[in-house]
This record gives sequence, C-alpha cells and structure tokens, in this order.
Amino acid sequence: MSPPVKRRPTGRHHGDLRNTLLRAALELVAERGPHGFTLAEASRRAEVSVAAPYKHFADRETLLAELATQGYREQRARFAAALDSSEDPVEQLAAFASAYVRFAAEEPALFDVTFHAGLDKSRFDELAAAGDELARLLLPVSRRLASDEGDAFDLLIRVAGAAHGLAVFLRQGLFGMGGGALADAEEKAARAARDIARQDDT
Repeated sequence: MSPPVKRRPTGRHHGDLRNTLLRAALELVAERGPHGFTLAEASRRAEVSVAAPYKHFADRETLLAELATQGYREQRARFAAALDSSEDPVEQLAAFASAYVRFAAEEPALFDVTFHAGLDKSRFDELAAAGDELARLLLPVSRRLASDEGDAFDLLIRVAGAAHGLAVFLRQGLFGMGGGALADAEEKAARAARDIARQDDT
C-alpha cells in the first residue's frame, strides 16, 4: 500500500493570499529594510509561486504602498488616542510627539515602509488618502496655536520633524538599549513639542 501523499497547507494561500504576502513582505522589511527584497523573495517567504503576487499587486511598490497605508492608519489610531488625553493643544502636540516615537519603536517595519520606502503617493490614491486623514486629524490642534493655515502647517511639521529625528535616534541606539530608552525618547519628544508649540503661542 502506498504511503499517503503529503500535501502542502494551502488554506492561507487562497482566500488569505493578500494578507499572507503582506505579512511576508513586512517580515522582510524588518530584516532588510524597504529596499532590500524583491517580490519573488516575498513569494518564497509566503510559500507561494512567484506569479501569485500579481493576482493582487502590480509590482513591489504596490505591495509596499499597501503596507504604508496600513502604517498611516495605525498611526492615526494611535495619534487620535494621544490627542484625547488632553484638551490643551500644547499638551496634545506633546502627546502626539510621544506617540510618534512609540510607533517607531513598536512598529519599526511599518515605520520604515511609511517613511523610507520612497513611494510616489500620486500613484496610490489610497495611500495619499490615508496621509490626508492624518493631516485632518492633527492640523486642527496646531491651528489653535497658530495665526493662520500656513503657520499651523509649519508648526505641525516642526513638531513632527523633532519627533521623527528622536525616533530615528532611538532606533539607532543613541538613548541606550535598555528598557528606559523608549521612555526617555518619548519624554524628549514631548518636551521638544512643548517648546516648539509654546514659542508659537507667545
């Protein structure tokens, strides 16, 4: 009697193929960065044929754009919760900056895809819309501290820029590698946001 034929598990590769590929790509980003892998490598990691991704993604950039969209949506959820922690716009911006750093620390692969993949948003409507949603969430806070729309945008960019720099420094180990490094970076981001916001409020 012949031994039973072993079959590869296929359930996740059919109805869940898109998410399987996205998870595989995110693992590769975590290991190599957003530019360090091919769509064929993502296929092998997902245990599907190299042709399978093209059922859902036109190319590697399209797959990365979907991950970046997820990154923006995760940020929006985190930043909305941060803004709810206070009614004071200065403290709201401080909480946003702290949440920005925590997102970079807790979701490093999504952070890298969102900010370092070099994606052309004009190619991806959903990605552009997700970025716009973030702006619509945050700009009303900075408007409360600025004299006009342009100043409000400039204030938000400066707060986000400070938080982004500290997030990158944290990832590079400049605040140490122990458990207190994240808390230190969050506190520095919040303090920087307060300083920037209060300068504009004077």
